[in-house]
Amino acid sequence: MTKDIFDCMRESHSVRIFKQEEIPDATLTRILEAGCWAPSAGNLQPWYFYVVKNQQVKDKIADVCYDQKQIQEAPVCLVIMADPSRSNEQYGERGAQLYCLQDTAAAAENIILAADALGISSCWVGAFDERKVQQAVEAPPRLRAVAIICLGYSNEQTVKPKERYRVAEVTKIIH
Repeated sequence: MTKDIFDCMRESHSVRIFKQEEIPDATLTRILEAGCWAPSAGNLQPWYFYVVKNQQVKDKIADVCYDQKQIQEAPVCLVIMADPSRSNEQYGERGAQLYCLQDTAAAAENIILAADALGISSCWVGAFDERKVQQAVEAPPRLRAVAIICLGYSNEQTVKPKERYRVAEVTKIIH
């Protein structure tokens, strides 16, 4: 049974304390499939997902993520990479500099929502040394590290409700 998508959007939050409990492979596969279903410019799908379960590799990644311990504690860290050259082939510099990042971010959000729907908590990490993360997962130089998503079962005791702007505060309707 999965949660309603609107409940996932409203209730999901960044978790930084995880139980040391493995995520079943079938569940992880469903989460990754959700990433693959994200929209992308020209349907080029310029993403690659590095699934990191190895503690030594997670430690290397954490070392270049400015002391974010959740990377070491999460059972799984997904390093989401973009291939700018794939987007560049069809869209030139704008594809390489923007579209591949937008596409990869859409895949990351799909992953977070799917994880939440399946009872898996997450934390999107964006502060890291790109090149060193790329080296830690032994990605080819053409790939760019865009996001790290920590995945696991929450071990947090309290959850603070999200504060969000109201629609009227961030929307302008042009007739």
